[in-house]
Amino acid sequence: MHYKHRDKLYSLFSQTQQSIIFLEGAQVMYRYQTDYEFAFRQESNFWYVSGVNEPDCMAILNIDSKEFHLFVPKRDMQYAVWHGYVKSLNQYRSEYSPDHVHYVDELHEVVKKLEPSIIFCLDESSQKRFRSHEPEVTTDSEALIEALNDARVIKTDEELKCLRKASQVNDEAFKRVIESWKPGMYEYQAKAIFTEVQMSYGLQQDAYNGIYASGPNSAILHYVSNTRQTQDGELFLIDAGFEYKGYAADFSRTFPVNGRFSTYQAALYDVVFTAQKQVIEAIKPGIRMEDLHMMSASTMMEGLLDIGIVKGSLNSIMEANIFALFFPHGLGHFLGLDTHDVGGYPKGVERIDRPGIFYLRARRELEAGMVITIEPGIYFVPAVLGPALKDPSKQIFLNAKKIHQFMDFGGIRIEDNIVVTKNSYENLTHIAKERNEIERLMNS
Repeated sequence: MHYKHRDKLYSLFSQTQQSIIFLEGAQVMYRYQTDYEFAFRQESNFWYVSGVNEPDCMAILNIDSKEFHLFVPKRDMQYAVWHGYVKSLNQYRSEYSPDHVHYVDELHEVVKKLEPSIIFCLDESSQKRFRSHEPEVTTDSEALIEALNDARVIKTDEELKCLRKASQVNDEAFKRVIESWKPGMYEYQAKAIFTEVQMSYGLQQDAYNGIYASGPNSAILHYVSNTRQTQDGELFLIDAGFEYKGYAADFSRTFPVNGRFSTYQAALYDVVFTAQKQVIEAIKPGIRMEDLHMMSASTMMEGLLDIGIVKGSLNSIMEANIFALFFPHGLGHFLGLDTHDVGGYPKGVERIDRPGIFYLRARRELEAGMVITIEPGIYFVPAVLGPALKDPSKQIFLNAKKIHQFMDFGGIRIEDNIVVTKNSYENLTHIAKERNEIERLMNS
């Protein structure tokens, strides 16, 4: 898989004589000034081209010869006492199949032998390594960032297998939480159940700090406290996922704590579900992410009109950006080695300066091989709706009486992971999301 990734990256550079790519892997991180080690996770670009998920490594990719130089740390026996065995160069060679393997202290010697005229790096710290190089060498970060983004945004078949595996385990973790849930349980218990399932399948790295948000907390987009006791009659929103070989799953489901949607919960849930279903069915190569976002926003405003939460004509509601009061985030993002994966904004593409859609994390035409999330949501955020109810330009579209009744409601989000195929899409997410399916799962 990683050989294919390197080959794809080489193809994005012109065969300029004596040009190389330098990438630096991650180091072990510690909590403040203590010896508490955070779980190691490789820097995604380095992992993408090398397949190496070990700390303190570097790589040189020779664009002209297409040779992969892996640089590894020289460990002493004291390291083995605390951290395990010390690998030989031959072991690194056997495991990762580089064309050449060196110790990291040989980096400048190897670069000197290669005599590059330009070194493509990712950041300022990498460029600093070569500022004193003799003879003088040019460094460039912009071209490498752009090339890696272009390479990573279209997934290979092997990458899709990893994403499918992450999603399969995520399905099981969500199922276990939903079918186990009863009023009175705490948010952190959901995280415990979810994590236990992931680790039982060998997935040890969460893709992001999951959201386990009940009641009013479900209107907090990046809620992380997870300390509240869930109450009968409210909703529970979970947005979580783990990685399989570095590739992330990222689902969201919202379900009733007591196992039955109330009338209002059902009506609002169906608004979000209808928008998500409509958008997913529209996915195919050539469609733009911003168009999907506005489609979902319009559909949800139409639903809120039917319920009576907003008022006026749909066109005037959309023109006044009322949708952003209830749907303040973007519809979705790319997914891969990072949860918010690279490639969302190609060079020259800017964010749309409009409420709500400004936060869309990907703005480009979809192509086969891209993997995206689709996650519409409706939220009642007092800090947003309170001022809007006092704003003459917005209050004319809002049913103040009903909105005040929903100020503690929280939010609803439904999120699936989608592969764009040649003519349509593949949905990687299979956990229940229709209301009757969720209720059946919770009451079986």
